[in-house]
Amino acid sequence: MAEVNSGGDDGGKKGKKKRPKKGSTRIDMTPMVDLAFLLLTFFILATTLSKPKTMEIVYPKKPDPLEKPMPVNFKLANTILLGEKDDQVYYYPGKFKLDTTVLEKIDFSKDGIRKLLLDKNKNVNDVVTQLEGQLLNHQINDSTFKSRRSKAKGDSLAPFFIVKTVEKTKYKTVIDLIDEMNIANAAKYAVVDMADAEKVALSKVIKK
Repeated sequence: MAEVNSGGDDGGKKGKKKRPKKGSTRIDMTPMVDLAFLLLTFFILATTLSKPKTMEIVYPKKPDPLEKPMPVNFKLANTILLGEKDDQVYYYPGKFKLDTTVLEKIDFSKDGIRKLLLDKNKNVNDVVTQLEGQLLNHQINDSTFKSRRSKAKGDSLAPFFIVKTVEKTKYKTVIDLIDEMNIANAAKYAVVDMADAEKVALSKVIKK
């Protein structure tokens, strides 16, 4: 806002020449400052602050030397080997055997890792899909859906996946693979270091 203050007086006397009026302009910035603070307060309250995003990675605990190791059902085991580069991704089922195990090369295309995970985890995916339909049709509530989905993912007959890496495996490659695990509803997985025998087999197929 602006105020115009005018000065000058004829002195109340007649016959004297009137002096020209001199005007002074003073700009009052108080309303502008108030408006600026109001806008600043509005944008601060209306803005969504960025939240840190985290991803849970399951690492196996260190075995107790006095504890008897649990038996592993290698019929349900599936191992994915991640090399140094993004395209060095290989898979083999069951237990690794240096002379007989064949490493199958896969990638992150729709017909690669995702298809492999969906095929291996088909029974769990079918149950989860059925539960999603029931939730959509309001046959079950959200709490029941989450409970039954968790139970289906952790079923004793559900396959488990072992992700093995080398020292120079890219962090992004591991995260991309875990994303595919979540899409395929594969909850039973772990990330571990690659064994020496597996490193030898991986280096051989990479050189071919």
